[in-house]
Amino acid sequence: MKYLYYPGCSLEASASEYDRSSRAFLTAMGAEITELADWNCCGASAAEAQSRLLALTLPARSLAIAEKMGMARDLLVPCSACYLNLRKVTEKIRREPDLLAELNTVLSADGLHLSGGVRVRHLLDVVATDLGAQALRAKVTRPLKGLTIAPYYGCQCLRPYKVFDDPEAPQTMSPLIEAAGAAVHPWLMGARCCSASLMTAKPEVGIALVAGILTAARGADAIATVCPMCQMNLEAFQAKASRFAGENLAISVLYLPQLLGLAIGLGESEVGLGFNLALTAGLRNKLAA
Repeated sequence: MKYLYYPGCSLEASASEYDRSSRAFLTAMGAEITELADWNCCGASAAEAQSRLLALTLPARSLAIAEKMGMARDLLVPCSACYLNLRKVTEKIRREPDLLAELNTVLSADGLHLSGGVRVRHLLDVVATDLGAQALRAKVTRPLKGLTIAPYYGCQCLRPYKVFDDPEAPQTMSPLIEAAGAAVHPWLMGARCCSASLMTAKPEVGIALVAGILTAARGADAIATVCPMCQMNLEAFQAKASRFAGENLAISVLYLPQLLGLAIGLGESEVGLGFNLALTAGLRNKLAA
């Protein structure tokens, strides 16, 4: 299994543990990943407000580089925002030939050409579909027995493109969590929005949304996510959410490959466990046990 790997900006900074754990876990599971050469920012949510063409050209450039490298048809993307922006371009050029021509006019200045031959894959899609729970179970050496995990998907890996899971009732994480030896926390918040950038623009709305998610996670030992924005909101604002709710809502929030990596015997440093902002003593004690 060979993949081109697009880390994106967050995974080089605030979500470095997501990058570290993704690389380590995928390699340990037998996947061969090659980082995309000279990749650039996907535009996140800022480019769209400045220019439609800029917002599409930024991910288009990375896709064109992937085509030029020609090492793998699948471009593996851990960050959900990056996945959405890259996926958006592939969907649009398939339906809008005039847009493809416009993008190629811009890309030609960089000696690049886009044809649409690369498939954008979210990390969760690759882990659930290509690797699968059965292969994971066979690799588990340190089962996460006694842990209950709340799977949190967020919005951007599920919507608006229904590719590998049901946007309203996602299930792809559950078999993986169970294969790792943990129990799945029963809840209906897995696809609920974390408020994304509203935490900055409308903090009163953001805190309420985060508090709702953390409240619903009570009874779980940790929340597992696959999105740097979701991770940031659920980790960094637990104190404010607790004050809003009038109760302590502290809970560990880990990236899915961190949990799965621990289950297959990777060390805490290999999965970047020390970089998590929200890591409770209760979870650490259970992991040690």
